[in-house]
Amino acid sequence: MPGIPEEPDLGEPEVAQPVPKVVHLHAPPHAPSMLREEPAPAPAAPRAEVPPAPPAPGPEALAEEPATTGGFFSRLKAGLSRSTARLTENLTGLFRKRRLDDAALEELEETLITADLGLPAAQRIVASFRRTRFGKEVGEDEVKSALAEEIAEILAPVAQPFRPDWGRKPYVVLVVGVNGTGKTTTIAKLAQNYSAEGRRVMMAAGDTFRAAAVEQLQIWGERTGSTVVAPAKEGADAAGLAHEALQRARAEAADILLIDTAGRLHNKAGLMEELRKVVRVLRKLDAEVPHAVLLVLDATTGQNAVQQCKVFREMVDVTGLIVTKLDGSAKGGVVVALAEEFGLPVHAVGVGETAADLRPFEARDYARSLVGLS
Repeated sequence: MPGIPEEPDLGEPEVAQPVPKVVHLHAPPHAPSMLREEPAPAPAAPRAEVPPAPPAPGPEALAEEPATTGGFFSRLKAGLSRSTARLTENLTGLFRKRRLDDAALEELEETLITADLGLPAAQRIVASFRRTRFGKEVGEDEVKSALAEEIAEILAPVAQPFRPDWGRKPYVVLVVGVNGTGKTTTIAKLAQNYSAEGRRVMMAAGDTFRAAAVEQLQIWGERTGSTVVAPAKEGADAAGLAHEALQRARAEAADILLIDTAGRLHNKAGLMEELRKVVRVLRKLDAEVPHAVLLVLDATTGQNAVQQCKVFREMVDVTGLIVTKLDGSAKGGVVVALAEEFGLPVHAVGVGETAADLRPFEARDYARSLVGLS
C-alpha cells in the first residue's frame, strides 16, 4: 500500500541498532489484572513531573513489582497528594466556620477552577452548594465531605472498567494519544494483564516513525509473552501494518489485538489522515473494527488533556479514556473536567509504572482521594 509522507518527530530518542526479533515467553504468573480486584503493591514514592515527551521507561518497569503490603486506594491517595494539596490549601482558610454566602461561593468556584476541575464542573458543584447550604455556617470537614460527594456524582457515570467482548475474536483495540502520554507503556500493561489471564495477545507497533517506540514494544512483547507485529523499516505505512496485524491475529487465533499509533500533533492534518486511513483499511477486513478506541491522556498536562480529547475525537471515534501519571501530578482534578465535558468512559487510571499501577477507575475512591479524605 502507498506510504504516508514522512513527518518529522522532534525530540524523540533514536535507536541505532535494528529492532530485535520477537521471542515468545510465558507471561509472568503473578501479573495482576486491571479487570478484577486483587491486592495491590505498597505505595511508591511520587515521581517528579516529566517533560511532555520523555523516553519511555524500560521493560523492567513491568517485570519488577514491589511487595504487596497496601491497597490500591492508599497508593491512589499517595499519588494524588499534590493534587489534593492544590485543591484543599485554599479550602482550609476559606471554610473555618464561615457562613456560605455569595463571596464564599465565588471563592469556591475559583478554587475548583484553579485545581483543574474546569469551569462547567466548578459551576455545577457551586450551584449544588448554593441549593443545599447557602446561608448556613459550614466548616472545612463538612465542605470536604460535601465536595467529595459532588465530585463522585460527576464521576460515577463514567467509571466503567474496560471489558473486551471475548466473543469477538480477535477483539481489536486502537490506542491513540500524543507522544509522551504513556501510550506504549499502557499497551504493555494491558498485554501483561491479559496474558496473565491466559489470553493470546498480539500487539502492533503502529507508531512507525518512532524507532524507540517499536523497540520498546518488541521488548515488552518478549516480557509478556505476546506476539508483536513490527514494521520492516522506520516510517513504514501504519495502515498497512495494522492490516497485516489483523490478518495475523485472525490466522493465529489471537484473543485481542492492541494497536499502537502515532501521536504527532505538530502535524494535526497528517496525523488525522493517518488514523482515519488505519480505520478504513482495518474495516476492509472487518466492518466492525476497531471494537474500541482508547485515548491515553497524561494527567500532568492538566487542561491540555481536555484539548487533546477534543482533537482526537475529531479524528476517530474515541470510546474510552485511560488517564496516566497521576502520581506526581498536581492536576488530578482534570479527570473531573473530562467527565463533565465529554462523558466518555474513564476505564482506568495509572499511578506508577508497573502493571499493578493501572487499575479500574473508581469514582468514590478517586473523589475522596482528591479532597484528602480516607
